Amino acid sequence: MPDYLLLKFAHIMALVYWLGGDLGTFLASRQVINPGHSPEARHVALRIMLACDMGPKLAMPLILPLGLQLAYLSGSLAISIPALIAAWVLCLYWFGVVLVLFANEGKPFTVRLSTIDFYFRIAVVLVLLGYGGSLLLDAATPRWVAWKLLVFAAMVACGIAIRLHLRPFPGAFGAIMSGGPNEDANRVMALSVQRCRPFVWLIWGGLFLNTALGIHLVN
Repeated sequence: MPDYLLLKFAHIMALVYWLGGDLGTFLASRQVINPGHSPEARHVALRIMLACDMGPKLAMPLILPLGLQLAYLSGSLAISIPALIAAWVLCLYWFGVVLVLFANEGKPFTVRLSTIDFYFRIAVVLVLLGYGGSLLLDAATPRWVAWKLLVFAAMVACGIAIRLHLRPFPGAFGAIMSGGPNEDANRVMALSVQRCRPFVWLIWGGLFLNTALGIHLVN
């Protein structure tokens, strides 16, 4: 039982850092795209935004195996030990990639690693959609377990969409840092962030829903 409670505590803390970090990232992004700030102030806001974003980025790969382990220990999910171990190994790999990309920002090898990470996340979404969908058809598995996996897959998909919409952002920000105020760059940055916002809100909604499912507020 102590091990179960520790896992439950870690699962809750992953939720806290995901949601709290996302909120900090969201608020800091508004200062980064504010043309009324100096380039130096916007650069500081960007550093704050990236630091806050590490909470969600690290929580995402941890919250999944923690949830699977808790569901297995509670008897809510009949997952095999090899499959559970594989989930932990893959998610710890995912966690490690996030750390490597953050610690080596700007280095040439991170471009390739980031591309690998992008397709890895797509694979995670597809696997979880298939697995969660199959659990919905399994009468022995509580429906809330299946829905939590499907909602998590949707949140990862939202993160992929955010990454796609932010692709023009670094170039536009670099133009401002190197050349001063630039209306075109300001417009590109503002549009990128604006397009990301619906997906951020969907992620927040997913976190609220999965929390409600986890405590059986909804079934």
